[in-house]
Amino acid sequence: MPNRPRGIRGGVGLQRVAQTEQGLKELNNLQMGELHLGSSLTIGNYWLPYRLSLYQQRYPGIQIRCTLANTEAIAEGLLQGKFNLGLVEGVIRPEDRPHLEQHVIDWDRLCLIVGRGHPWYGRPNIEISDLVETDWIMREPGSGTQQRFEAALACWGIPVERLSVILRLQSGEMVKAQVSQGSAAGAISELMIRNEVRLGDLRAVPLAAGSDALRRPFLLLKHRQRHLSRAAQAFENMIRLLDLGNSPDDQLPST
Repeated sequence: MPNRPRGIRGGVGLQRVAQTEQGLKELNNLQMGELHLGSSLTIGNYWLPYRLSLYQQRYPGIQIRCTLANTEAIAEGLLQGKFNLGLVEGVIRPEDRPHLEQHVIDWDRLCLIVGRGHPWYGRPNIEISDLVETDWIMREPGSGTQQRFEAALACWGIPVERLSVILRLQSGEMVKAQVSQGSAAGAISELMIRNEVRLGDLRAVPLAAGSDALRRPFLLLKHRQRHLSRAAQAFENMIRLLDLGNSPDDQLPST
């Protein structure tokens, strides 16, 4: 099922909600235009489709182009003017931060996954020290998923070089397929594994402690110096309204 927004929780500033709704009303007459989005793979495949469907219903005359790539490629495309907005789950390079605004629009969590043939499959949980005792299938450098997993390893005091990485792949789908068929572990978004966990093809193995390090934000990126088209403004306003209750809406610092 598409990842639908979880709704606006009590305590979120109603004034911000009203302002965003007013912005959508002012853009309701938008009849024509183009929206160029750049999205990282997890967001584009699992989080974005439902929101794009709502946008198309509201603005059927807008032509949408969406490019999927890893976080580094999306940030680079935004800097080059290829996209109006970027949607990523990774950390952008320090040299890009003065040029790109970052806004948290939702939250995600990585899961440590194994297939039926892995010794962890039947365990109630694992310890952080267990992570160095198995083979791993990982995403490529530049992937937001890989960035978050390596940051979590650093929090746990484990250099990534201590892990036995037998394969690096270009998408979470590939990681998921390889893990389900073999005896290595992987780390991918919880959005990606719901069906496989339900069917028993994969298991998300809990950590006995330290799992908060696997939590990560979904970020909306935009160029600080470029004016947003009305189509892009409408999309940003809609995203902010849908996900305002899920996460802090504060702009991240540029440094």
